[in-house]
Amino acid sequence: MILDQLSASAAYESLHPLFPLAFAYLRAFDPQTADGKYELQGQDLVAIVQRYQTAASADKMWEAHQVYGDVQVVYQGLEYCGHTEQTTLTVTKPYITEKDVEKYMPPASASTLLALGRGNFAVFYPQDAHQPGVQVGTPGEILKVVIKFRLKA
Repeated sequence: MILDQLSASAAYESLHPLFPLAFAYLRAFDPQTADGKYELQGQDLVAIVQRYQTAASADKMWEAHQVYGDVQVVYQGLEYCGHTEQTTLTVTKPYITEKDVEKYMPPASASTLLALGRGNFAVFYPQDAHQPGVQVGTPGEILKVVIKFRLKA
């Protein structure tokens, strides 16, 4: 897992061949972009623009992926995102190939709680179970872009 400021994203572009294009898109993102999926490089690099309301931790699922990693950027609002080692969790919904997702019970022990807000980004790999969309205080409106990058491009 990586957590940093979007302004520092150039330092991470060498970590994956698709990161230069992904971070260029994120740095130039127009908040007026409609919700939906946008292919940046076929199915290897996809931007998902989404607007939603955060919810209590008890109402948000833990998840991890196998084929794609996530780069998550919040452009409006503030949310918490739980993070823990995927191997420590108990599966509640087995892996679904078409959606590249597996769902889990909340961790039995403490997990890291990341604050995702304007100006920063998080990168999640297969070992990084995460719980996005958790409210900070009361529910809030979020504008987020999730970049799905194929791990073996």
